[in-house]
Amino acid sequence: MTLVRRARPEDAGEVLRLRQVMIDSLWGTGQAGSTEWHAESLPTLRERLAEEDGNFVAFVADRADRPGALAALAAGTLDYRVGKPGNPHGRVGHVFSVATDPDARRRGYARACMEELLAWFRARGAGHVLLNASPEAEPLYASLGFTRDPDPSMRLLL
Repeated sequence: MTLVRRARPEDAGEVLRLRQVMIDSLWGTGQAGSTEWHAESLPTLRERLAEEDGNFVAFVADRADRPGALAALAAGTLDYRVGKPGNPHGRVGHVFSVATDPDARRRGYARACMEELLAWFRARGAGHVLLNASPEAEPLYASLGFTRDPDPSMRLLL
């Protein structure tokens, strides 16, 4: 059985490492493979992981073969949007970082982390949860009940 726990501030470096694994798997190395942003991100991530009642959380699975290292990660935020039919309180979960070390895949780590993250969203009254799925991860998310939405999203870089 996979033991999953909430990430702590001292896990921040490993959380960033696994986030980089996800980024590299989606966009390849090169510009995406740069880790220069980690040092700047680390203090803020530590602060956010220390917030017990905040709107950000990460669940992780430890590596049994490497003390202090993580095997998998699922992170998300709970946002407020004006209510609507089906979600009158306007609480929306957003999963934005799910990653498993390549040599630890196919062991249920990502699923276990996602199940804890979804329980966290439910406990906080989220009406629905959003995520972007890679083709490789879509079967996992579909097995957890996610469905494809038409995506009219746009992006502005500031």
